[in-house]
Amino acid sequence: MHGSFAGAGFGEGHGFGPGRPNGPNVWEAMDQLRAAFDRRATPRMGRGDVRAAVLALLAERPMHGYQIIREIEERSGGSWRPSPGSVYPTLQLLADEGLIDAHESEGRKTYSLTEGGRAEADAAEGKAPWHASSERESAGPGALAKAGVELAQAAAQVGRTGKPEQVQQAVALLDEARRKIYAILAQG
Repeated sequence: MHGSFAGAGFGEGHGFGPGRPNGPNVWEAMDQLRAAFDRRATPRMGRGDVRAAVLALLAERPMHGYQIIREIEERSGGSWRPSPGSVYPTLQLLADEGLIDAHESEGRKTYSLTEGGRAEADAAEGKAPWHASSERESAGPGALAKAGVELAQAAAQVGRTGKPEQVQQAVALLDEARRKIYAILAQG
């Protein structure tokens, strides 16, 4: 069993390994963490983000609803894809407020800004919400979860294939990292 998690002695003395009840739970926990990270493909955006995104895009050129959805997804690097159930009511609200006009073109409604809509889009000064989405993603809980999953994968690989001395080095490094992470919380 040299190539297995338990057989490689990963975490010996730390509650994991042969005959220890926690051993298989590490794999389950890692799978759950990975699944939770994967499910979190679309971050929650603020209430006004769809509105701001629609105005920012229509300031560039007229578009129909699905073009708006695709543009937001593309510009956010795939991290944000608003649903039609959030985009179309927003378009209707903006039309009701007189900020956009809808024109029938090739069987589709194409939306464009009115003068009032252009003024509101200009007032936003180019602060598009997909930029904020990327910033939240790189500095927020999602980035921490991703780093944790990647660390767990590396540790598991060492546990499966590493020599006993490599496993001991990895355990010592993980213990040090854990202490340093808790020290971050203790600072503030």
